[in-house]
Amino acid sequence: MTISSILLRWTVAFFLALSLGTSCAVAEDEVKLDRAPVDSSNLPSLQRGAQHFMNYCMTCHSAHLARFDLLEQLGLSDKQVKQNLILTDAKLADYMTVVLNNKDAKNWFGVPPPDLSVEARVRGADWLYTYLRSFYRDDQRPNGWNNLIFPNVAMPDVLWQLQGQQILQSQGGAGHLVLIQRGKMSAQEYDQFVGDLVNFLVFLSEPSRATRLHIGVWVLGFLVVLFFIARALKHEFWKDIH
Repeated sequence: MTISSILLRWTVAFFLALSLGTSCAVAEDEVKLDRAPVDSSNLPSLQRGAQHFMNYCMTCHSAHLARFDLLEQLGLSDKQVKQNLILTDAKLADYMTVVLNNKDAKNWFGVPPPDLSVEARVRGADWLYTYLRSFYRDDQRPNGWNNLIFPNVAMPDVLWQLQGQQILQSQGGAGHLVLIQRGKMSAQEYDQFVGDLVNFLVFLSEPSRATRLHIGVWVLGFLVVLFFIARALKHEFWKDIH
């Protein structure tokens, strides 16, 4: 390989990385995501989020990679999970599936509702938090709803009675949402509701994250100690040569 070919490859790689960075920056400018209040140590928030998920999401969305007994990691007993969170005749060891089949879902919504087992890892917590607060009325859509960051989404706004109804208004070439009908919750209460739900979805997508981070700290500490031991041994072995 000649020097000129190496320089050419590095030049192409540099401009490719520069163009990708520019496109990402443009995408971030187009979609302003709000920061999701995710806190994996906030058990009350996770418990509320689990309840919201069971009451409002599992009618259509499954989480087939998780079982109901996973909820015990949130500080809940078997009895609490059975009485308050399992709304069907499912058992603790059963996976979080729904009765709705893909054929009926496609007929009703156009596409089957996605499984939410790892949705927080696919979309990101900030995206989900913004998405669930960005529905607005749109008479041009079959279900009467649209979404600011997911245009022409098939999902209707199932939480509109809590948040209220919004419309999209254009101002200075940019669209912003305006609340035209109040819901059962205030804006702050609804933000907390969605924040708790997203917090649970983040937990659901990686339940072992806290354990992994805890083990990771000990592993890094062990490697640091091992580094100094190896360094001391190296000096001991080579002291008569250097």
